[in-house]
Amino acid sequence: MLYQFLLNFVDSFGFLNVFKYLTFRTGLSFFTSLTIVLFIGGPFIKLFSNKKIFNPIRDDGPKDHIIKKIGTPTMGGVIILLGLLISVLFWADLSNINILFCIYIAISFGVLGAFDDYKKIKQSNSSGISSKLKLISQILLAIIGVGFFVSLTDHQDINNLYFPFFKNLIVNLGWFFIPFAVFVIIGSSNAVNLTDGLDGLATVPVILVAICFAFISYVTGNIVFSNYLQIPYIEGTGEVSIFCGAIIGSCLGFLWFNAPPAKIFMGDTGSLSLGGSLGAVGIITKHEIVLAITGGLFVLEAVSVMVQVISYKLTGKRIFKMAPIHHHFEKKGWPESTIVIRFWIISIILAMIGLATLKLR
Repeated sequence: MLYQFLLNFVDSFGFLNVFKYLTFRTGLSFFTSLTIVLFIGGPFIKLFSNKKIFNPIRDDGPKDHIIKKIGTPTMGGVIILLGLLISVLFWADLSNINILFCIYIAISFGVLGAFDDYKKIKQSNSSGISSKLKLISQILLAIIGVGFFVSLTDHQDINNLYFPFFKNLIVNLGWFFIPFAVFVIIGSSNAVNLTDGLDGLATVPVILVAICFAFISYVTGNIVFSNYLQIPYIEGTGEVSIFCGAIIGSCLGFLWFNAPPAKIFMGDTGSLSLGGSLGAVGIITKHEIVLAITGGLFVLEAVSVMVQVISYKLTGKRIFKMAPIHHHFEKKGWPESTIVIRFWIISIILAMIGLATLKLR
Protein backbone atom coordinates (compact mmCIF):
# COMPACT_ATOMS: atom_id res chain seq x y z
CA MET A 1 0.00 0.00 0.00
CA LEU A 2 2.73 2.45 0.95
CA TYR A 3 4.77 1.49 -2.12
CA GLN A 4 1.83 2.09 -4.45
CA PHE A 5 1.05 5.37 -2.69
CA LEU A 6 4.62 6.62 -3.12
CA LEU A 7 4.56 5.79 -6.84
CA ASN A 8 2.01 8.57 -7.32
CA PHE A 9 4.69 11.12 -6.44
CA VAL A 10 7.58 9.74 -8.50
CA ASP A 11 7.17 12.36 -11.24
CA SER A 12 7.30 15.17 -8.69
CA PHE A 13 10.08 13.77 -6.52
CA GLY A 14 12.72 11.97 -8.55
CA PHE A 15 14.42 10.39 -5.53
CA LEU A 16 11.31 8.23 -5.04
CA ASN A 17 12.36 6.25 -8.12
CA VAL A 18 14.44 4.15 -5.73
CA PHE A 19 11.21 2.45 -4.63
CA LYS A 20 10.92 0.91 -8.08
CA TYR A 21 13.99 -1.23 -7.40
CA LEU A 22 13.17 -4.70 -6.10
CA THR A 23 16.41 -4.95 -4.16
CA PHE A 24 15.65 -1.73 -2.28
CA ARG A 25 12.10 -2.79 -1.42
CA THR A 26 13.30 -6.25 -0.40
CA GLY A 27 15.70 -4.59 2.02
CA LEU A 28 12.90 -2.38 3.34
CA SER A 29 10.68 -5.42 3.71
CA PHE A 30 13.37 -7.18 5.73
CA PHE A 31 14.03 -4.27 8.08
CA THR A 32 10.33 -3.45 8.49
CA SER A 33 9.36 -6.99 9.51
CA LEU A 34 12.44 -7.30 11.74
CA THR A 35 11.66 -4.03 13.53
CA ILE A 36 7.99 -4.89 14.02
CA VAL A 37 8.72 -8.32 15.52
CA LEU A 38 11.44 -6.99 17.83
CA PHE A 39 9.12 -4.18 18.94
CA ILE A 40 6.00 -6.26 19.64
CA GLY A 41 7.70 -9.49 20.71
CA GLY A 42 8.23 -8.54 24.36
CA PRO A 43 4.69 -7.22 24.99
CA PHE A 44 3.16 -10.26 23.26
CA ILE A 45 5.22 -12.67 25.38
CA LYS A 46 4.06 -10.85 28.52
CA LEU A 47 0.44 -10.92 27.31
CA PHE A 48 0.55 -14.63 26.42
CA SER A 49 2.17 -15.44 29.78
CA ASN A 50 -0.51 -13.52 31.69
CA LYS A 51 -3.24 -15.26 29.69
CA LYS A 52 -1.51 -18.61 30.35
CA ILE A 53 -1.20 -19.38 26.64
CA PHE A 54 1.35 -22.10 27.34
CA ASN A 55 2.65 -24.80 25.05
CA PRO A 56 1.43 -28.33 25.96
CA ILE A 57 4.44 -30.70 25.89
CA ARG A 58 4.40 -34.32 24.67
CA ASP A 59 4.51 -36.50 27.77
CA ASP A 60 6.44 -39.24 25.94
CA GLY A 61 9.44 -37.00 25.27
CA PRO A 62 12.77 -36.82 27.12
CA LYS A 63 12.30 -35.79 30.78
CA ASP A 64 14.72 -32.87 30.52
CA HIS A 65 12.82 -31.61 27.49
CA ILE A 66 9.50 -31.74 29.35
CA ILE A 67 10.88 -29.95 32.41
CA LYS A 68 12.54 -27.17 30.40
CA LYS A 69 9.59 -26.43 28.10
CA ILE A 70 6.71 -26.41 30.59
CA GLY A 71 5.29 -22.92 31.10
CA THR A 72 6.67 -21.45 27.87
CA PRO A 73 4.13 -19.36 25.90
CA THR A 74 3.16 -20.55 22.42
CA MET A 75 1.39 -19.09 19.35
CA GLY A 76 4.42 -16.90 18.66
CA GLY A 77 3.53 -17.36 15.01
CA VAL A 78 1.09 -14.50 15.52
CA ILE A 79 4.09 -12.20 16.01
CA ILE A 80 5.81 -13.58 12.91
CA LEU A 81 2.68 -13.21 10.77
CA LEU A 82 2.07 -9.63 11.91
CA GLY A 83 5.60 -8.60 10.97
CA LEU A 84 5.44 -10.53 7.70
CA LEU A 85 2.06 -9.31 6.51
CA ILE A 86 2.47 -5.66 7.51
CA SER A 87 5.82 -5.52 5.75
CA VAL A 88 4.45 -7.14 2.57
CA LEU A 89 1.42 -4.84 2.57
CA PHE A 90 3.75 -1.85 2.86
CA TRP A 91 6.34 -2.66 0.20
CA ALA A 92 4.97 -5.24 -2.27
CA ASP A 93 2.90 -4.70 -5.40
CA LEU A 94 -0.50 -5.95 -4.24
CA SER A 95 -1.73 -6.24 -7.82
CA ASN A 96 0.83 -9.02 -8.41
CA ILE A 97 -0.86 -12.44 -8.43
CA ASN A 98 2.22 -14.10 -6.96
CA ILE A 99 2.10 -11.85 -3.89
CA LEU A 100 -1.63 -12.44 -3.43
CA PHE A 101 -1.07 -16.21 -3.60
CA CYS A 102 1.67 -16.02 -0.95
CA ILE A 103 -0.46 -13.83 1.33
CA TYR A 104 -3.41 -16.22 1.02
CA ILE A 105 -1.32 -19.28 1.93
CA ALA A 106 0.36 -17.49 4.84
CA ILE A 107 -2.93 -16.29 6.33
CA SER A 108 -5.04 -19.40 5.71
CA PHE A 109 -2.46 -21.86 7.05
CA GLY A 110 -1.72 -19.48 9.91
CA VAL A 111 -5.39 -19.41 10.90
CA LEU A 112 -5.54 -23.21 10.74
CA GLY A 113 -2.44 -23.43 12.91
CA ALA A 114 -3.89 -20.93 15.38
CA PHE A 115 -7.05 -23.04 15.70
CA ASP A 116 -4.89 -26.11 16.32
CA ASP A 117 -2.88 -24.25 18.97
CA TYR A 118 -6.10 -23.03 20.60
CA LYS A 119 -7.41 -26.60 20.86
CA LYS A 120 -4.14 -27.76 22.43
CA ILE A 121 -4.22 -24.98 25.01
CA LYS A 122 -7.90 -25.51 25.79
CA GLN A 123 -7.52 -29.28 26.15
CA SER A 124 -4.14 -28.96 27.94
CA ASN A 125 -2.50 -31.61 25.75
CA SER A 126 -0.34 -31.73 22.63
CA SER A 127 -2.97 -33.38 20.40
CA GLY A 128 -4.95 -30.38 19.14
CA ILE A 129 -7.33 -31.05 16.28
CA SER A 130 -7.29 -34.54 14.79
CA SER A 131 -4.65 -35.27 12.18
CA LYS A 132 -7.38 -36.25 9.72
CA LEU A 133 -9.25 -32.95 10.14
CA LYS A 134 -6.00 -30.98 9.88
CA LEU A 135 -5.00 -32.76 6.66
CA ILE A 136 -8.45 -32.32 5.08
CA SER A 137 -8.38 -28.62 5.99
CA GLN A 138 -4.90 -28.23 4.50
CA ILE A 139 -5.97 -29.95 1.28
CA LEU A 140 -9.02 -27.72 0.89
CA LEU A 141 -7.07 -24.53 1.63
CA ALA A 142 -4.28 -25.52 -0.76
CA ILE A 143 -6.70 -26.48 -3.56
CA ILE A 144 -8.45 -23.11 -3.28
CA GLY A 145 -5.13 -21.26 -3.36
CA VAL A 146 -3.59 -23.25 -6.21
CA GLY A 147 -6.80 -23.09 -8.24
CA PHE A 148 -6.92 -19.34 -7.76
CA PHE A 149 -3.26 -19.00 -8.72
CA VAL A 150 -3.40 -21.23 -11.81
CA SER A 151 -6.54 -19.55 -13.15
CA LEU A 152 -5.11 -16.04 -12.86
CA THR A 153 -1.40 -16.43 -13.61
CA ASP A 154 -0.04 -15.36 -16.99
CA HIS A 155 2.75 -17.95 -16.91
CA GLN A 156 2.08 -20.30 -19.84
CA ASP A 157 4.45 -23.01 -18.63
CA ILE A 158 3.03 -23.19 -15.12
CA ASN A 159 2.45 -26.95 -15.50
CA ASN A 160 6.13 -27.66 -16.16
CA LEU A 161 8.40 -29.34 -13.63
CA TYR A 162 12.05 -28.30 -14.01
CA PHE A 163 14.88 -30.51 -12.78
CA PRO A 164 18.09 -28.99 -11.38
CA PHE A 165 21.49 -30.07 -12.76
CA PHE A 166 19.89 -30.68 -16.20
CA LYS A 167 19.43 -28.00 -18.86
CA ASN A 168 16.61 -29.52 -20.84
CA LEU A 169 14.98 -32.01 -18.49
CA ILE A 170 11.46 -30.62 -18.25
CA VAL A 171 8.30 -32.61 -17.54
CA ASN A 172 4.88 -31.18 -18.39
CA LEU A 173 2.60 -32.34 -15.58
CA GLY A 174 -0.57 -31.20 -17.32
CA TRP A 175 -3.62 -31.46 -15.06
CA PHE A 176 -1.50 -33.32 -12.49
CA PHE A 177 0.22 -30.03 -11.65
CA ILE A 178 -2.62 -29.02 -9.33
CA PRO A 179 -2.40 -32.08 -7.01
CA PHE A 180 1.39 -31.81 -7.23
CA ALA A 181 1.31 -28.16 -6.14
CA VAL A 182 -1.11 -29.03 -3.33
CA PHE A 183 1.30 -31.76 -2.20
CA VAL A 184 4.25 -29.33 -2.21
CA ILE A 185 2.40 -26.79 -0.05
CA ILE A 186 1.05 -29.34 2.43
CA GLY A 187 4.30 -31.29 2.55
CA SER A 188 6.34 -28.16 3.18
CA SER A 189 3.88 -26.94 5.81
CA ASN A 190 3.87 -30.19 7.76
CA ALA A 191 7.62 -30.71 7.43
CA VAL A 192 8.37 -27.34 9.03
CA ASN A 193 5.77 -28.12 11.69
CA LEU A 194 7.50 -31.41 12.55
CA THR A 195 10.90 -29.69 12.71
CA ASP A 196 9.67 -27.09 15.19
CA GLY A 197 10.42 -29.13 18.30
CA LEU A 198 13.50 -27.50 19.82
CA ASP A 199 14.43 -23.88 20.54
CA GLY A 200 15.37 -22.20 17.27
CA LEU A 201 15.54 -25.47 15.37
CA ALA A 202 13.01 -24.57 12.67
CA THR A 203 13.56 -20.80 12.67
CA VAL A 204 17.08 -20.69 11.24
CA PRO A 205 16.44 -23.24 8.44
CA VAL A 206 13.35 -21.25 7.43
CA ILE A 207 15.54 -18.13 7.25
CA LEU A 208 18.12 -19.95 5.12
CA VAL A 209 15.51 -21.28 2.68
CA ALA A 210 13.91 -17.83 2.46
CA ILE A 211 17.31 -16.25 1.70
CA CYS A 212 17.86 -18.74 -1.11
CA PHE A 213 14.44 -18.11 -2.59
CA ALA A 214 14.72 -14.34 -2.26
CA PHE A 215 17.65 -14.69 -4.67
CA ILE A 216 15.93 -17.31 -6.83
CA SER A 217 12.78 -15.17 -7.08
CA TYR A 218 14.82 -12.17 -8.17
CA VAL A 219 16.79 -13.95 -10.90
CA THR A 220 13.74 -15.89 -12.12
CA GLY A 221 11.91 -12.61 -12.61
CA ASN A 222 14.84 -10.99 -14.41
CA ILE A 223 15.10 -11.97 -18.08
CA VAL A 224 18.84 -11.22 -18.28
CA PHE A 225 19.83 -13.29 -15.26
CA SER A 226 17.40 -16.11 -16.02
CA ASN A 227 18.74 -16.46 -19.56
CA TYR A 228 22.32 -16.44 -18.28
CA LEU A 229 21.57 -19.11 -15.67
CA GLN A 230 19.36 -21.04 -18.12
CA ILE A 231 16.42 -21.15 -15.73
CA PRO A 232 12.82 -20.34 -16.69
CA TYR A 233 12.01 -16.64 -16.89
CA ILE A 234 8.70 -15.86 -15.17
CA GLU A 235 7.54 -12.27 -15.42
CA GLY A 236 6.52 -10.73 -12.09
CA THR A 237 8.23 -13.37 -9.96
CA GLY A 238 10.83 -10.90 -8.72
CA GLU A 239 8.15 -9.37 -6.51
CA VAL A 240 8.21 -12.56 -4.41
CA SER A 241 11.69 -11.60 -3.17
CA ILE A 242 9.93 -8.92 -1.10
CA PHE A 243 7.78 -11.61 0.51
CA CYS A 244 10.89 -13.68 1.22
CA GLY A 245 12.61 -10.62 2.69
CA ALA A 246 9.68 -10.23 5.08
CA ILE A 247 9.97 -13.89 6.12
CA ILE A 248 13.69 -13.45 6.81
CA GLY A 249 13.15 -10.31 8.89
CA SER A 250 10.22 -11.73 10.86
CA CYS A 251 11.99 -14.99 11.64
CA LEU A 252 15.24 -13.25 12.55
CA GLY A 253 13.34 -10.98 14.93
CA PHE A 254 11.50 -13.98 16.36
CA LEU A 255 14.79 -15.82 16.86
CA TRP A 256 15.74 -13.09 19.35
CA PHE A 257 13.02 -14.49 21.61
CA ASN A 258 13.11 -18.11 20.40
CA ALA A 259 16.85 -18.66 20.89
CA PRO A 260 17.70 -21.17 23.64
CA PRO A 261 16.26 -20.99 26.22
CA ALA A 262 13.17 -19.91 24.27
CA LYS A 263 10.87 -17.32 25.79
CA ILE A 264 8.15 -18.26 23.30
CA PHE A 265 7.40 -20.95 20.71
CA MET A 266 6.00 -20.22 17.26
CA GLY A 267 3.43 -23.03 17.57
CA ASP A 268 1.46 -24.38 14.64
CA THR A 269 0.39 -20.79 13.94
CA GLY A 270 3.90 -20.06 12.75
CA SER A 271 5.19 -23.40 11.50
CA LEU A 272 2.20 -24.27 9.29
CA SER A 273 2.10 -20.75 7.85
CA LEU A 274 5.85 -20.47 7.18
CA GLY A 275 6.07 -23.97 5.71
CA GLY A 276 3.09 -23.39 3.45
CA SER A 277 4.50 -20.03 2.36
CA LEU A 278 7.83 -21.58 1.38
CA GLY A 279 5.94 -24.22 -0.61
CA ALA A 280 4.01 -21.48 -2.42
CA VAL A 281 7.25 -19.64 -3.25
CA GLY A 282 8.75 -22.86 -4.63
CA ILE A 283 5.73 -23.33 -6.88
CA ILE A 284 5.71 -19.73 -8.11
CA THR A 285 9.41 -19.79 -9.03
CA LYS A 286 9.16 -23.29 -10.58
CA HIS A 287 11.92 -24.52 -8.26
CA GLU A 288 9.97 -27.13 -6.34
CA ILE A 289 12.81 -29.64 -6.39
CA VAL A 290 15.34 -27.01 -5.31
CA LEU A 291 12.98 -26.27 -2.41
CA ALA A 292 13.30 -29.91 -1.33
CA ILE A 293 17.10 -29.57 -1.48
CA THR A 294 17.45 -26.26 0.39
CA GLY A 295 14.82 -27.41 2.86
CA GLY A 296 16.37 -30.85 3.10
CA LEU A 297 16.38 -30.73 6.90
CA PHE A 298 12.58 -30.41 6.86
CA VAL A 299 12.41 -33.35 4.46
CA LEU A 300 14.63 -35.40 6.78
CA GLU A 301 12.41 -34.66 9.77
CA ALA A 302 9.25 -35.59 7.86
CA VAL A 303 10.75 -38.77 6.40
CA SER A 304 11.92 -39.87 9.86
CA VAL A 305 8.33 -39.73 11.08
CA MET A 306 7.00 -41.64 8.06
CA VAL A 307 9.69 -44.32 8.36
CA GLN A 308 8.99 -44.67 12.07
CA VAL A 309 5.24 -45.10 11.55
CA ILE A 310 5.60 -47.53 8.64
CA SER A 311 8.19 -49.63 10.48
CA TYR A 312 6.08 -49.86 13.62
CA LYS A 313 2.93 -50.81 11.71
CA LEU A 314 4.66 -53.46 9.60
CA THR A 315 7.10 -54.97 12.10
CA GLY A 316 6.05 -53.65 15.49
CA LYS A 317 9.55 -52.18 15.90
CA ARG A 318 10.72 -48.57 15.94
CA ILE A 319 13.79 -47.54 13.96
CA PHE A 320 14.37 -44.40 16.02
CA LYS A 321 14.17 -43.96 19.77
CA MET A 322 11.63 -41.22 19.04
CA ALA A 323 10.45 -39.30 16.01
CA PRO A 324 10.90 -36.70 14.56
CA ILE A 325 14.59 -37.41 14.40
CA HIS A 326 15.72 -34.50 16.59
CA HIS A 327 13.99 -36.23 19.51
CA HIS A 328 15.93 -39.41 18.67
CA PHE A 329 19.18 -37.57 19.39
CA GLU A 330 17.68 -36.08 22.56
CA LYS A 331 16.91 -39.63 23.74
CA LYS A 332 20.53 -40.57 22.96
CA GLY A 333 21.68 -37.90 25.37
CA TRP A 334 22.75 -35.14 23.01
CA PRO A 335 22.36 -31.65 24.56
CA GLU A 336 19.63 -29.58 22.92
CA SER A 337 22.10 -26.88 21.84
CA THR A 338 24.28 -29.49 20.12
CA ILE A 339 21.34 -30.89 18.13
CA VAL A 340 20.14 -27.44 17.11
CA ILE A 341 23.54 -26.14 15.99
CA ARG A 342 24.43 -29.31 14.09
CA PHE A 343 21.08 -29.24 12.33
CA TRP A 344 21.71 -25.58 11.47
CA ILE A 345 25.03 -26.59 9.94
CA ILE A 346 23.26 -29.21 7.83
CA SER A 347 20.79 -26.55 6.69
CA ILE A 348 23.58 -24.18 5.68
CA ILE A 349 25.23 -26.91 3.58
CA LEU A 350 21.93 -27.82 1.91
CA ALA A 351 21.18 -24.15 1.19
CA MET A 352 24.54 -23.79 -0.54
CA ILE A 353 23.90 -26.93 -2.59
CA GLY A 354 20.48 -25.59 -3.56
CA LEU A 355 21.93 -22.29 -4.77
CA ALA A 356 24.68 -24.16 -6.64
CA THR A 357 22.01 -25.88 -8.76
CA LEU A 358 21.30 -22.53 -10.44
CA LYS A 359 24.69 -22.61 -12.13
CA LEU A 360 25.28 -26.36 -12.46
CA ARG A 361 23.10 -26.93 -15.50
